[in-house]
Amino acid sequence: MASKVRVYGKAQNRTALGIMHAYMVMYPQATIEDLRKAFPNEINPDRGSSEIFIFAEEKGSTGDWNNYFKKDDELLTMGDGRKVSVVMMWTKPSFERIVEHAKLYDIEVAKFEAADKGGKRGGFRLEYLNGYVPPVPEKKKSLLWLWILLAVLLAAAIAVFALRKPEVVEVEKIVEVEKIVYIDRVEEIEKDFNAATFFVGKADLSDDAKFVLHDLAQLMAKHPELKVKLVGHTSSEGDPVFNQKLSEDRAQAAVDFLVGRGVSIDRLEAEGRGSSEPIDENNPEANRRTEFIVIE
Repeated sequence: MASKVRVYGKAQNRTALGIMHAYMVMYPQATIEDLRKAFPNEINPDRGSSEIFIFAEEKGSTGDWNNYFKKDDELLTMGDGRKVSVVMMWTKPSFERIVEHAKLYDIEVAKFEAADKGGKRGGFRLEYLNGYVPPVPEKKKSLLWLWILLAVLLAAAIAVFALRKPEVVEVEKIVEVEKIVYIDRVEEIEKDFNAATFFVGKADLSDDAKFVLHDLAQLMAKHPELKVKLVGHTSSEGDPVFNQKLSEDRAQAAVDFLVGRGVSIDRLEAEGRGSSEPIDENNPEANRRTEFIVIE
């Protein structure tokens, strides 16, 4: 998928800050919870603070406030108007992880420049690519405008019902389009996740699998009716009893990851099928996998 925003930065941590600002430009209604789901703490295990993101008003109650960006032009503005600070500590491994992770949201990073010497702080700038136009943040309306809007809508509704019956067909068309988009997204995530493989004898999720499961967790948050079964598989190598247990562990690892992202356990099932369903007899690596199946 083509990138939408490119981040240019001076210094490693300023470039990471630029990635966060790019995300908020693309998703202006996001909350701090959305940010923490999009960029979880494990991306930066060396951050030196409990969270990557904290509310700016917490500066008087946290002992490591100096470890966060805190100038007005550095703070992120959430969709609810609250200000959020981003942690300043970004080691080279953590920075490389967030650069790779940002690609999930169509954000790419140019090679950052060294920060200016002499005490000057670095900065960042954003460039929009491939014709991308950022959404305009919704402005809060006063109560007067709200009442006016409600009055107009009420009058329009009375006129519609008085003159003609509602056009149910148009509503059905809209629902059908939303259903098609939803199904396409499920199939896309399913394809990417089913392609993620495991190391021999291991049930640890790869980074590729985690990225896709993160997207699945977001989709399930938006569609509470969605339930899935995670099915683990192994290659035919080794002891069948061990392989059966390994396949169950692989499925459970995916379930545990989703639960950790807020998905209710009663919407998930885990099942291991050992080596009974290979997809390629000549490629054992391809058979070491976990797939998900939509239940509802």
